[in-house]
Amino acid sequence: MEREKLQAWRDWVRAELESCVSFWLEHGMDKEHGGVYTCLTRDGKVFSTDKSVWMQGRCAWTFSYLCRVYGKKQEWLDAAKSCLDFLEEHCINRTAGDRLYFTVTADGKPLRQRRYCFSEGFYAIGNAEYYGQTGEREHLERARKAYQLVYDLNHGMPDPTGMGPKTIAETRTGRALADPMIFLNMTGVMRRVDPEQAALYDRYAAECVHDIFAYHHKPEMKCTLESVGVNGEFQGDFTAGRVVNPGHDIECSWFLMEEANRTGDAALHKKAEDVFNFAIEAGWDKEYGGLLYFIDCKGLPPEAYEHDMKLWWPHNEILIASLMAYRDTKDEKYLEWFFKTAEYCKTCFADDVCGEWYGYLRRDGKPTEPPCKGSTFKGPFHVPRSLIMADVLLGDILEG
Repeated sequence: MEREKLQAWRDWVRAELESCVSFWLEHGMDKEHGGVYTCLTRDGKVFSTDKSVWMQGRCAWTFSYLCRVYGKKQEWLDAAKSCLDFLEEHCINRTAGDRLYFTVTADGKPLRQRRYCFSEGFYAIGNAEYYGQTGEREHLERARKAYQLVYDLNHGMPDPTGMGPKTIAETRTGRALADPMIFLNMTGVMRRVDPEQAALYDRYAAECVHDIFAYHHKPEMKCTLESVGVNGEFQGDFTAGRVVNPGHDIECSWFLMEEANRTGDAALHKKAEDVFNFAIEAGWDKEYGGLLYFIDCKGLPPEAYEHDMKLWWPHNEILIASLMAYRDTKDEKYLEWFFKTAEYCKTCFADDVCGEWYGYLRRDGKPTEPPCKGSTFKGPFHVPRSLIMADVLLGDILEG
């Protein structure tokens, strides 16, 4: 019976993936200027023509990764290439050390430059994954250059944009969990398509794992903190120092599980499971279901107004992490978390009428009004990535 249940969920996952991919190909791709629009209404109408630079790189990665898992389709390669070409032509600040912008206009005029370097990271994985499918060396070289730039910026390189840190460093400085966790995921992509530099990627991955556990993971507090002092100090006197983002932690947990599986490190896998368990047990809304967006590790009021909303991407991360943990450990509690989360996603996020998933729900699970399928931060990435990986993981489990 459990096998039938798993197969039924796999069938649902595959149907949702087809719906999601079709939605973005039909409504998101800009046939005039290239690249992808991501600010889309429920039924796919563009409500803002400004383009997210993050999403150009993420979209390129997604459609290239679809080719890797399911076989090459020209439509997918064309979508990836459109985003990569748009990035190359319009989204790089050539006067500031090849930092990438954060948003640009429909035709590529720069709008915003931000301090953090996630645009560069998603540019790197998009180019890398596309290289993995085409063998076009220029994309590998672009990926390598951007990847190293992110590493350097995260390790003290002066920002060529000249913006400086977010807070006055003499008053307060620290570390952000997003830096090592996202770089660990980037490293996994780079290693897979670029074995020539495996030694470099192995070294950088080990550094990421060290930083996550040496500074951010607090087993005595049963949480993993978003922000800490330079030496991992708990900064509990102000709200930013107490923030836990359960979705981030759960995403981080499967990045760590992948690294543990690659290295055969059972102790690391167990610690990654702890990251998952602390986050989901503290973040799951026991009244309405779903994962809260932010929580305070001391149970105090979070500062972010949206702290008790339910966003799409943390639930995508639960689908991946729970299945990976179950596949690797056979512990039934992880399979139960998958079933519970999948049911919540099917009921609240998936849209059987228009396709794709709502991005933003209120705490009670109803979509914000008017509902949307995309924004500056939501595009063809978290939903398709989770569905692709869930399909593969369910296949692994069903095949024993």
